[in-house]
Amino acid sequence: MTQATNAFGELGERIAARWLERSGWTILARRFRSGRRDIDLVAQLHDVIAFVEVKARSGDEFGDPVEAVNHRKQRELTKSAQTWIDRHGTAGESYRFDVLGVLMKERRVFIRHVPGAFIMA
Repeated sequence: MTQATNAFGELGERIAARWLERSGWTILARRFRSGRRDIDLVAQLHDVIAFVEVKARSGDEFGDPVEAVNHRKQRELTKSAQTWIDRHGTAGESYRFDVLGVLMKERRVFIRHVPGAFIMA
């Protein structure tokens, strides 16, 4: 991954985190690492913990950003989420996987949040 691509992804994650916070969520972790895998954001709203995969794009020529989370990525996220739950989870919390697409096009930002985008693979 190039430095520019990495910086663009980090910008997308900052935009997503800010959007979630403005929507009432608390960000518990950014780029939670589990071996070579990571979870972009771990966010909480009341008793729901969401493991959020952020996909940022500068255009829609490759489709909607949220469509980029394939089965392989879902399996990786599931493994990382289980590690997070083992380390930080508490009784009474609900867990889900969300995908947040950030489309930066023509000096505008479009957000698409898909709560419960998939179940543990």
